[in-house]
Amino acid sequence: MGAEHTHGLHLPGQSTVHRLPAHLKIVSTLAFVLLVVATPREATWPYAVHLAALMLVARTARVPAAYLATRLVVEVPFVVFAVVLPFVATGPRISVLGLSVSEPGLVAAWALLAKGTLGVLAALLLAATTEPRDLLTGLTRLRLPRQLVEIMGFMVRYVEVVTGDLRRMSIALASRGFDARSPRQWPVLATCLGALFVRSYERGERVHLAMLSRGYAGSLPVLDAAPLRVGDVLVAAALPTIAAVGMGAAVLTR
Repeated sequence: MGAEHTHGLHLPGQSTVHRLPAHLKIVSTLAFVLLVVATPREATWPYAVHLAALMLVARTARVPAAYLATRLVVEVPFVVFAVVLPFVATGPRISVLGLSVSEPGLVAAWALLAKGTLGVLAALLLAATTEPRDLLTGLTRLRLPRQLVEIMGFMVRYVEVVTGDLRRMSIALASRGFDARSPRQWPVLATCLGALFVRSYERGERVHLAMLSRGYAGSLPVLDAAPLRVGDVLVAAALPTIAAVGMGAAVLTR
């Protein structure tokens, strides 16, 4: 339990962004996302301002563009929905590249794609510059319910154990010639998932009993946080400030 746990999204570094307290980065990211959502969807240039702010953070934190690009695949379902939306939405229709599309649907698709991409990029930058352990500490300092933080902490610690069990089960099935290409193989997959659930549940009980025997009283000890510095607050406030300027200008010029 006391061993160091890393995550595939985290990129170790010594930049100014990496050194910021986790709770400040969480608040900054949340404020940025809320401002992006509040930006009028009819505007276009404010989203370029938001993107430039994120790219500035990525450059400061030395997060490669390839790292962000490869992980943007998580928003593929939203991209597909945004592509379909102009064709199925109602309202006045216009011609784009010889295709008849709904004008309100086109605007909604643009807003969905722009805001979703900016939100995912902000979350990726937060994950890349903050260790999972520090994120949990930051959530604790922000007074998130203790039980919820504990659940998230155990999930971070043991997700690799569960995925390792799943990987070994997949290798065992493949070594026996199993190939799930038709619904007739689904019962085998269901049995494997059931066995994985039972094994994980039993492991959780054993871990809980072991922790109780070592004095666990419902919460893990939290190290004393470093004192908050004015410089850290100013740096963390830079991202939402730029977003607020862009959003405010878009509202005033409507």
